[in-house]
Amino acid sequence: MTHLAKQALRAQRIETASWAYGNSGTRFKVFPQEGVPRDPYEKIADAATVHRFTGVAPTVALHIPWDRVADYAKLSDAAAELGIALGTINTNVFQDNDYKLGSVTNPDPAIRRKAIGHLLECVDILDQTGSRDLKLWFSDGTNYPGQDDVRVRQDRLAQALRETYDRLGAHQRMLLEYKLFEPAFYMTDVPDWGTAYLHCARLGDRAQVVIDTGHHAPGTNIEFIVAVLLQAGKLGGFDFNSRFYADDDLMVGAADPFQLFRIMHEIVLADALNANAGIAFMLDQCHNIEPKIPAVIRSVMNVQEATAKALLVDQPALRAAQDSGDVLEANAVLMDAFHTDVRPMLRELREDMGLDPDPMAAYRRSGYFEKVRAERADGQAAGWGA
Repeated sequence: MTHLAKQALRAQRIETASWAYGNSGTRFKVFPQEGVPRDPYEKIADAATVHRFTGVAPTVALHIPWDRVADYAKLSDAAAELGIALGTINTNVFQDNDYKLGSVTNPDPAIRRKAIGHLLECVDILDQTGSRDLKLWFSDGTNYPGQDDVRVRQDRLAQALRETYDRLGAHQRMLLEYKLFEPAFYMTDVPDWGTAYLHCARLGDRAQVVIDTGHHAPGTNIEFIVAVLLQAGKLGGFDFNSRFYADDDLMVGAADPFQLFRIMHEIVLADALNANAGIAFMLDQCHNIEPKIPAVIRSVMNVQEATAKALLVDQPALRAAQDSGDVLEANAVLMDAFHTDVRPMLRELREDMGLDPDPMAAYRRSGYFEKVRAERADGQAAGWGA
């Protein structure tokens, strides 16, 4: 069992996000840090550093316009020289003043056209980077009853999604993300997995749902959503993070490591861990008070630990207990795996991969932070809006 688990963990891929390396903040303040990137090229260098010490983070997601450059082929080449590749392209239709009342669902057709134009621009970027996935998240919604017509807004959304989907190349996918609330507080146009699923089902096979683990009501059984979307063939990816109250965007596994284990258990059950299954596992986090690169490294390790525990579940014993109606034994089988200390196995795996068994310690010894702190001291750091 351990040998098979190591094989699966060796093949695991976790995408990091460019914006995780820049300055970001709470709803109240951005706390700037030393040595953070000043442009997309430096973000890629930081992402490559995470991959160098973890061995399982070979791609970095971009966010447009935060990561807009004049030559995306050049950016792709720069990433390749550092041993990684450009991954998911994320759109941004939530920061312009025009989008106060929505983007693709806005009552103003000119604003809707502007928003769709940005989505199509991002498909053009997919063509230039060779990336597979276009990720869409909309802040669109309303704050007051009667503010707008719910069904009309859904029609506008469907039209925008259809136009964007039809522009995709044969090898490209659309990933639709949902969020319960914020910044819209009465109604969000894509508030849950059911709404996202309905739109994706109408579009076609290359439209998939993304689960952000922080975008649900308290107490939501996220692993149930994972299982249902897997069964329907509509789970396209994850935005991993952790939350206590709302969309906290804390480090994955920090608030509820058992939940992360339960999610990965459903992934393993469906044999969907391998990259061939088409599920994009990405970290979408906001590192406000902790140093950026170590936080991302720790997050990758947290996902690895949860995955390793899920791989160690004794599936035949679990199935036997379930089939016989032995409630306590079924739960015990699951809990035995969760309580297993998988860190020694992961250290052995890293050594087998030619990596330092302790990525955090290796990063601290590398001097990378001291190097970039000196190199980047004279420039304006890039953040969420940069």
